Amino acid sequence: QVQLVESGGGLVQPGGSLRLSCAASGMIFSINAMGWSRQAQGKQRELVAGITSGRRTNYADSVKGRFTISRDNAKNTVYLLMNSLKPEDTAVYYCHTGAMDYWGQGTQVTVSS
Repeated sequence: QVQLVESGGGLVQPGGSLRLSCAASGMIFSINAMGWSRQAQGKQRELVAGITSGRRTNYADSVKGRFTISRDNAKNTVYLLMNSLKPEDTAVYYCHTGAMDYWGQGTQVTVSS
């Protein structure tokens, strides 16, 4: 079965950086678009970034210029590099397939001084 396992979340100060990783198994990773979404407490889930099988990327306006999504097909892994983090980036971050039919368990990112 398809499994997506995120890692790399944690507590970081405003202006800091984190890199999230999502390891996929049970699927042909290289042909799948992948994405990251987040959900802050009391708010709706938001699509943050996506990457196609051809490595085309798209970003939410709120993270453009600060976040970078990438993929390593040899490792079946998708990454989200988050720079210049702000308190409003605090949320649970989820990795998912581009079709949003499979999701990871989520990893908490907290931006606070």
